[in-house]
Amino acid sequence: MTSYINGPSVFFLQLMRYTRTAANFEETIMKIALIQKLSVAALAVLFTQFALADNHNPTAFREIAGIVASLNHFPSDADKARLAAIAADDEIAQNLRTMATTVANINHSATAEGKAAMAEIQAGDAPDVGKALAGIIANLNHTASDADKATIAGFAQ
Repeated sequence: MTSYINGPSVFFLQLMRYTRTAANFEETIMKIALIQKLSVAALAVLFTQFALADNHNPTAFREIAGIVASLNHFPSDADKARLAAIAADDEIAQNLRTMATTVANINHSATAEGKAAMAEIQAGDAPDVGKALAGIIANLNHTASDADKATIAGFAQ
């Protein structure tokens, strides 16, 4: 009479026959656990990259950051046109479009509405670089400080 044993049980029975001793069995189980953890970590990294690719446009982020770094009291007409294009692009994440709109409306500093929007980004689940740029935009006064420019330069690295 054949007994049907579920898959994991068969696996462990075969594993016990293969390892023969308790020490080898424990070592094998530890190796399997390590392989499982590494596999989960690798998959998490892989899927995180796909998620970021869908929600984050590095080109738009760099353009906004570059405009903020070079801003002198208000964005130029060319900068405003590029920011308007970013803000109108539905393929770009909402946080980046909000940043673009806020920067386009800067006149010496961000408007009260823009500052509130930047505070929401900082309080939300945006990536750390997004939160940092939102903080720089919210605190901008005429031009970006040397420290803010150094922070923005670090985004490119």
